[in-house]
Amino acid sequence: MSEPGLVVVDVAAADDATALAFQQLLADRWATATAEHTTRDVGEPGVRLRCYLDLRQPVLPAVTPDAPLPRVRA
Repeated sequence: MSEPGLVVVDVAAADDATALAFQQLLADRWATATAEHTTRDVGEPGVRLRCYLDLRQPVLPAVTPDAPLPRVRA
């Protein structure tokens, strides 16, 4: 990428669910151009996925299953 703060992330995972879950974790924190699907290399185990992050955006807090959701004021 030609601009500071823009990052290409290549993910290698055992399966689609793992790769897409990892991508979602990134998307929950940063502005992310997500991939719709994974790719497979013939004769190679696992899957690959590429997504793009914009680290210039403010980092959002991580959301965990046991953390309370933030309150939204109308």
